[in-house]
Formats: sequence, structure tokens, C-alpha cells
Amino acid sequence: MPDLFEPVTVGTWTLNNRIAMAPMTRNRAGTAGVPRDITATYYRQRATAGLIITEGVQPSAAGQGYLNTPGLHTSRQIEGWRRVADAVHEEGGRIVAQIMHTGRIAHPDNKDGHETVAPSAVAAPGEIFTARGLKPHPVPRALETAEVASVIGEYAHAARSAVEAGLDGVELHSANGYLLHQFLAPSSNRRTDAYGGSATARARFVIEVAHAVAEAIGGERVGIRISPAANLHGAVEDDPAETAATYGALIDGIAPLGLAYLHTIGDPSSPLLADLRTRFGGPLIVNDGWEPVTDEKTARRRVRSGQADLVAVGRAFIANPDLVWRWQNHAPVNEADSATFYGGDTRGYTDYPRAGRGATAGRPSAS
Repeated sequence: MPDLFEPVTVGTWTLNNRIAMAPMTRNRAGTAGVPRDITATYYRQRATAGLIITEGVQPSAAGQGYLNTPGLHTSRQIEGWRRVADAVHEEGGRIVAQIMHTGRIAHPDNKDGHETVAPSAVAAPGEIFTARGLKPHPVPRALETAEVASVIGEYAHAARSAVEAGLDGVELHSANGYLLHQFLAPSSNRRTDAYGGSATARARFVIEVAHAVAEAIGGERVGIRISPAANLHGAVEDDPAETAATYGALIDGIAPLGLAYLHTIGDPSSPLLADLRTRFGGPLIVNDGWEPVTDEKTARRRVRSGQADLVAVGRAFIANPDLVWRWQNHAPVNEADSATFYGGDTRGYTDYPRAGRGATAGRPSAS
């Protein structure tokens, strides 16, 4: 039986353990979406994770949704991420950037007036926080068929920028109701062209993005995250047969690329996720979701049972930069302060106490 603290090969990387730091929005980017020095410190502190998946980074100005999130499409942003990559690698860690175009989960106030685009002109439910307070999600402009290729190009450019910055690869965020997921979900995709109207058509955009990014940097440097039927941000998938058909088409369409990993949200023992793992045929990162918070016992069980190759952990990593050491040594863990999750300075970001340096120090190797 594999152990949570044993090395594992994913893509071209040999990771020191099977604990991944999940992507988590922290809203602490500087001017023009450039990662700050405290961002490099934040990720350096957590470099004993087997793999760090960064917070979502927008591949274009229009792709930004939330305030103070980092991008990966300008020279200044690349330089900022280079400092982050160097910091993590100096500690022997591995780090990939999660490319997250938020689509209709956005507001012009948060991105210097840039328009919001989506598969269809259907507003997301609810409100979004802006510098001027909460505002309803605006009705996005539906992408024209001829425009789709340019958005795919933005993903490929962001992936090349990640490699230029020295990051180890990228994760495509096709979950949680953001742009890629908006194409997959019938509630947000009401298109009648080649990108909507059937399960196969709804999967097409995500497949084409994955192919373009794999061609740009190599499939072995690319992961993808999905959350079938999570029903977040109005991306509703409430027909089990239709959902299975859509995600089956998606995974069948990307399986030949030899991607580094598939990252799923939900119970990995569910029939749908189990089937998708089989179709994918590569390493699986599992995230159970939001409640309860993943603990060492749950993570170890997922790996030992063979349900996952790695387990993605979120809030526990926010509060415990040395989480791997704490779990391996059965040490008490800090509780996360939810009031400091989004925005601010170093408080609740880089000031959590550490009990140990981490038992898995040392630079991982690449095959």
C-alpha cells in the first residue's frame, strides 16, 4: 500500500510526498496583477508540499474576476512569478500555476473596465465583491464562434509564460463555475454552434484548450481540475446522464495527451469520478470538497485505499506552512483564521507559527 509520505511520479516530476497544496484565492496581488514579495514568502513557507498548485491566475485582463488576483500574461507578472518559483525551488519544492479565466464570475470594476465574456449571455446568480462593495454579476457578452480561438490562445500564452517564469507547469481550472466549466454546464452554455447543444459540443472548448496548452509546453507539464455536478456559481449539472456524457467526452478527448494529472473535487468513490479516473489513465489528485476540512486520517486513507495518488489540502495549508511535518510527526495543527483568507497583508498569510521545517526537505528530481 502506498503511504501519504512516500514519493510519487507525476508527469516529469518525482514528488517528495503525496500531499498537494490546493489552489486557494488569497487576493494579495500587487498593482497590475503582479505577485508581491510576500507571495514568494507564502509559497516558500509551504514548499514541503509534494506539489503546490497556486491560486488561480488570469490568462488575460478580461479573464480576471476578483480583486487583487495575479495574472500570468505580462512581462511584469512573469517576473513576479519567477520570484515565487525560485523561492519554492530553493526549498526543494514543485509548483504549478492554476490558469483561471473566471468568465462570467466577474465585474468590470475589478479589472479596469474590461468586459466580461462567457459562453452565453446569461448572468451568474448572486453578487460579487468589488472595490465599491457587493454588486450583481453583470450579463456577460457571449463569445462569437470566431473569437473562441483567441481565448484558447490566451491559455496557451499563459502556459508558456508559466514556463518562462520557471514554474514547473500549469493546471487548467475547469471547475467551480469558471469559464471552462461554464462551457461544460448546460445552465451556463446555451450555444447552438459547435461549442454547445450537446454533451460532445459542450466539452469541445475545454478539449481544445487542453490540446493547445499541451502543444505549447508539453502535456506532461499540464494538469486539469474538474468538479462534475458541484453546481457552483450557477454552473448547474443536475442531469446525471447528461453530466456523465459531457465529462466522459471531455476525458476521452484529453486522455491521449498524456497530461500530468487529473484533479477532481468530490467523493472519488462515486461511480462517475471512478469512471473518469479509469478513462483518464494517469495520476489522480483528489479533493473531497469544502466540508469537513481534510485531515491527515482522511488523506492517508485516500492514498492507502488506492482512491488517489495525491490528496489536495486547502485550509490546513493556509494555517500550517509546515503541514507535512506536523502530519508526519502527529503534531497539533493551527486553526485557520477565516477573516484573513481574502485580501490584506501578512496577517493570516505569512505569520502562522511553524513547529518544524518539514520532514521531506530536499530537492526533488526530474525524469
